[in-house]
Amino acid sequence: MDELKKEINQRLNDILKPLKSGVVKEAMSYSLLAPGKRLRPLLFLSVLRSYGLDYHPYLNIACAIEMIHTYSLIHDDLPGMDNDDLRRGRPTCHKKFDEATAILAGDALLNLAVNTVLDVNIESDLKVKLLNCLYEASGVNGMIYGQQQDIAFENKQATLEELQDIHYHKTGELIAVSMQLASMVAHPEDYQYWTKIGFDLGLAFQVQDDVLDVIGDQKKLGKKVGSDLDNHKSTYVSLLGIDESQKKVEELFKNCYETVYAMRINHGLILELLTMILKRVN
Repeated sequence: MDELKKEINQRLNDILKPLKSGVVKEAMSYSLLAPGKRLRPLLFLSVLRSYGLDYHPYLNIACAIEMIHTYSLIHDDLPGMDNDDLRRGRPTCHKKFDEATAILAGDALLNLAVNTVLDVNIESDLKVKLLNCLYEASGVNGMIYGQQQDIAFENKQATLEELQDIHYHKTGELIAVSMQLASMVAHPEDYQYWTKIGFDLGLAFQVQDDVLDVIGDQKKLGKKVGSDLDNHKSTYVSLLGIDESQKKVEELFKNCYETVYAMRINHGLILELLTMILKRVN
């Protein structure tokens, strides 16, 4: 996975190079090239590899997914939302630069993602379908809806069903779409399997985050711990406790493993990545 991450980071750097110089480009580079897990592009590329495809022609799509994810983090950290000071082990974008620059950098990354996909050398019909799927997942009925509901339930206790709805969209949509897009390229017949894995994994990832926000190491996490409590947010830990939340994570990963084995792919490539996520500490 380390070699894949290096390739993703190199392509991201290459895509940013031709942009007009200025503080917005600096802020985009600062946030996009910061040390990160690259989970979503890794999921996309790993699904392609599991079908034996050469992933190199599709690196731009992986990068576009990471751009949208990074834009969402920049905006999520803003004073009007979570008001966080630390991201990926460094000052958040608006702290390093200023609030206006951070907003523009996020906007620019969201726009750049479109052009990055458009530059991929594939059939136009498929390109349109991929963009439609990606922007549905990240838009007002997807990730943005989840962010809206997350804010709506600050200072208000959510039920387990309401919390699951928040995380299904806020976290699950972009994780799921990373696998859905790869299925659309490699093997559309398996789309429903990757959708199920994506949303189970997205929920597991978020429950892990809730647990790590309570018991995690800030240096390893690269962001402040206890921010959910500070922002008066409902979490799986606040509703279920740490032990039951960790059991939920294990149950969701078990679902993922079972769905992986329902497909005729190179299971090892996906299981390696899932195991890495299950054991994560940041």
